[in-house]
Amino acid sequence: MRLKIVTSLLMVCSVFIACNQNEMTLSGLNRPDFQKEIDGQLTDLFVLKNKKGMEVCITNYGGRVVSIMVPDRDGKLEDVVCGYASIQDYLDKKQNFGATIGRYIGRIRDAHFTLDSVEYKLMANKDTHCAHGGEPSFASRIWQAEMLADNTLKLSYLSPDGENGFPGNLGIHIIYTVTENNELDIRYEAETDAPTVINIGHHSFFNISGNLNSTIEDQLLYVNANHFTPYDSTKCVTGEIWDVADTPLDFNTPTVIGKRINDDYEQLNIVGGYDHSWILNTEGDDTRLAAKVSDPVSGRTLEVYTTEPALQIYTANGLKGQQQGKNGIAYPKRGAICLESMHLQDSPNQPQFPSTVLRPGDTFISHTVYRFGVE
Repeated sequence: MRLKIVTSLLMVCSVFIACNQNEMTLSGLNRPDFQKEIDGQLTDLFVLKNKKGMEVCITNYGGRVVSIMVPDRDGKLEDVVCGYASIQDYLDKKQNFGATIGRYIGRIRDAHFTLDSVEYKLMANKDTHCAHGGEPSFASRIWQAEMLADNTLKLSYLSPDGENGFPGNLGIHIIYTVTENNELDIRYEAETDAPTVINIGHHSFFNISGNLNSTIEDQLLYVNANHFTPYDSTKCVTGEIWDVADTPLDFNTPTVIGKRINDDYEQLNIVGGYDHSWILNTEGDDTRLAAKVSDPVSGRTLEVYTTEPALQIYTANGLKGQQQGKNGIAYPKRGAICLESMHLQDSPNQPQFPSTVLRPGDTFISHTVYRFGVE
């Protein structure tokens, strides 16, 4: 499916919605609470289900996953992601719960890069750096939405040339599918009419215990990676690649997340826990396991498969009980883990990293699967 980029798409001001869905969800979300007109565009809540009872709710505001209902080892369905109960909460509280991040997830140092001898100055929204594509990012845009089936949603957005400083009209499709294997399957496709860079990713905050009042520090983490990218004191990547061996970032053997998270190790001290990019050993093969989280109490597991070369793992060190979400829960520090498949941060300024350049005539394609199970 090729995406044709045409100037007229810039004039789109409505959202096409094809669905026939109940207003209440298994997670307790109320669909009308997500229906709002913003600057002539409509937001809504879309409910995806499989035949096994798994349910995923997504809003086209920011392409955000709002809830994921999956069973524990006894078959009990519980919500395993942080989020808010209404579109107004997402507008009022700036947090990336469940969001689609772009054009460029992570930080671009000093908010600039050079491509084909042309320097582009980006919006600096984190000190002097461009973080997660600037503001407003894809997480704050309203996407065109179309339900393709009971278990499949298509979102589309045209990022105009110059948005937050990025070149080229960039057209993006995202296909979310809830499979019969209890997977959330996410496929990205994008095209541009001018050379640009793209690094798009998914930012759900997972707590597979189903108890969103708890931390994830007692859960086990496996990461199929031998290397990671270190930060300097400003939380920008240095451009180096370090070995995980003999560091708290070695998860080649499943390890309790909290076991080493408070170690006196410079990289942990910079970000207050884990918030780094692991370079995966999978080499873009989305049939090979990239990472796995296991919760001993509920028996739930979460596996990640991706075509992307890296996985940014964030242990929600910044949550401090100040973000009140669904069911009145004030999400605690380290109350979730983010597993963001992506290219490396600051790649446009780091030629030794895999390229994130997209040119006219080429198609950006990325695929990530979040597979839920029990053991």
